[in-house]
This record gives sequence, structure tokens and C-alpha cells, in this order.
Amino acid sequence: MAKPTYELAHIIGRFGKQFVQRYNPNAYILRTLGAIALCRTPALGGHSYACDGCGGILSGYNSCRNRHCPKCQGLKQALWVDELIHSTLPVKHYHIVFTLPHELNEICLIDSAAFYNRLFSCAWDTIRTSGYIHFGVETGAVCVLHTWGQDLCLHPHLHCIVPAAGLSLSHHWKHIGGDGKFLFPVAKLSIDFRSHFMKNLKKWLLERKLLAKYQPVIDKAWKKPWNVHAEPSMASPGHVIRYLGNYTLRVAITNSRILDINDHQVTFLHKDYANHAKVLPIALDGVEFLRRFCMHILPKRFVKIRRFGVYSSRYKAVTQKLKPKTIDTLLRDKESITDRLVRVTGFDVTLCPVCKAGKLHRMAELPKIRSPTNFYATVLNIG
Repeated sequence: MAKPTYELAHIIGRFGKQFVQRYNPNAYILRTLGAIALCRTPALGGHSYACDGCGGILSGYNSCRNRHCPKCQGLKQALWVDELIHSTLPVKHYHIVFTLPHELNEICLIDSAAFYNRLFSCAWDTIRTSGYIHFGVETGAVCVLHTWGQDLCLHPHLHCIVPAAGLSLSHHWKHIGGDGKFLFPVAKLSIDFRSHFMKNLKKWLLERKLLAKYQPVIDKAWKKPWNVHAEPSMASPGHVIRYLGNYTLRVAITNSRILDINDHQVTFLHKDYANHAKVLPIALDGVEFLRRFCMHILPKRFVKIRRFGVYSSRYKAVTQKLKPKTIDTLLRDKESITDRLVRVTGFDVTLCPVCKAGKLHRMAELPKIRSPTNFYATVLNIG
């Protein structure tokens, strides 16, 4: 794949100083932006490789491994999908998306970690309650948090995959959903989710003595129709997981969407859902672009992918008994990381990109080129 002409790192390098001067972000935000700016550059060090075919010498630089970096997520996403496919139940799955009204965004910005924790817990409470009401089972879910819309505005929503199976009260496995397209009534899910979330949110605001201040926001959000989107079941767990895999480790914007950067603006592609989901260019002021991007930098150590119910660690031993041991499973357990990368991505990292025939062998380590003093300030041109 061709390297994108423009990258998020270029935007940080060009507008980082102005952004810091205008908004004075905390040290964690600065470290994140600095890591992205230096990803796969000599500053982070790397290794030199020699090809045993053509004799060429190549250099490869280290990744920053920051979860908000668009360069570092493709491989993680592929490996996550592969792992999840082999750990899910051999039943069909449903994709459910819980979305919050934008009126609640200002409450989210008070304490995003607490707000997102409540989104997770209330979405799972809604799914779990529906499982018991309609089928009398403890079902499960794998939930992935996204916080952005296509234009990088704050848009918290939760992608969930739910199996068409669960544990009954007598601790027996039971298939649920039947032949229907949807697992639960969508309108009822929306009403229940709104009730769960607003009750929890009001309790939290009351504990912080902020309920009176934000009661008008609560009232406005309550009157709006809440959107819980449900997809029809897919043929196999692999299909729905690969579909969800497109959402899992994605960051707010990929480098391939960035079309142009000038001295004032950033132009990037976005899907305009108000215009029949057409993919159109949109231009933002460079500093505003970074402000929006930084709204989606998750709090430190915040877990954005969570498992509930029969997919939680509590039931792991039980669910693994339902997974048949196949030849493919046994081979997968013994394969090396290089073999796994080839199987999952189709890309051989040891193949020489020049001659396409020889194998690359590590020759030497390239040291980091960075000053330990005021490091990230220097990167953002604010030191």
C-alpha cells in the first residue's frame, strides 16, 4: 500500500505550537501528540536489515505504539479480530450500537472516564435485562467504545456484538433469537437504555452537586428520541466479528482520509450522513482540527474494549468447552508470531520489499535520536 501524502504527524508538526498556546493541554495530551509525531522516525530508533537475496540494506524505525496513532492500529486490529473469532461461541451474533444524544456532550467533558464507564455499564444492563426478560438467559457482549463522528465532533457510542446464546437459570446453554432478524425489540431497547443511563447519570451529577446546574440539559436530552441501532444477524460469528473489527482499534481519523494541509487549514474526507452518506471533503482550521482530535484521546489506562456476561473472564472456562478443537486450532496454538502475521494479514514482514524474493535479517540496532530534556515540548515546537 502506498504511503499517504499527508499524515496526522504533519498536522501536529505544523499546528501543534498554536494549539498548545491556545488551549494549554495537560502533559498526557502532549505526550500523546509527541508520540504520534515521532512514530516510525529516527527519533524512536530502529534496526537495519540486510537482504540475503539482493544484498540491499534497509532501515526500519520503531513505532510509538500509542493507541491513538493511526500508524500503529492496523496490525493490532487484525490480530484482535483473529483472537476474538477463536474465542467466541460457534453461534450467530448480532451487532447493536448504543448512541447518546449530543446534548449530553457538555456533561461528558466534565469527566470523560466516569461518563464512558456509565455508558458501558448501562448498555450492558440493557442487554442483560433484555436477555432475561425475553429468553430467561444470561447472555454476553463484546463492547467497543467510539467517541467521534465523521467530522471529529464528540459523538460517544458503543458497538456491541451479542451472541444468539446464553446460560439459562438452570445453567444450561440455550440458543436464543430463533429465526428472527433481530435479537431484541429495538424500540424497547432504546427506551430501556435511556432509562438506565439517565437514572445513572443523574445519580452521578447529584453526588457531585451538579444536578441543578445540568438539569435543563438532562430534560432536553430526555425529550429527544434515543437511537439504539440493531443490525440483522450475520451468517457466522466470523462475519460479524470482522465487520466489528473495522471499528475496534480504529482511531478518530486515518491518514488515508487526509487530503491536504496548508498554512491555515486541514482538508479531509468525511461521510456526510445528512447527504445520503456521500464521502465529501471538509476543511477545518488546523488548530480546531487538533482540538477536535484531542477530545478523542481517552483517559490514561481507560479500557475501551470490554467483555460482559458469558464473554467475561468469569465464564471463560465454560465457553471454551463449547469450542471444538480442530486441526486449525491446534496449528494456530503452535504457530510463530511471523507465521501468524502472514496468515492474518497476508503480509510477510521478512520479505525484502526491493527484490520481493530474499529474506530480511536484522543486522544492527539504530539508537534513538532524542534529547531527554523537554522532549515532547521540542517535538511540538514549544520548547
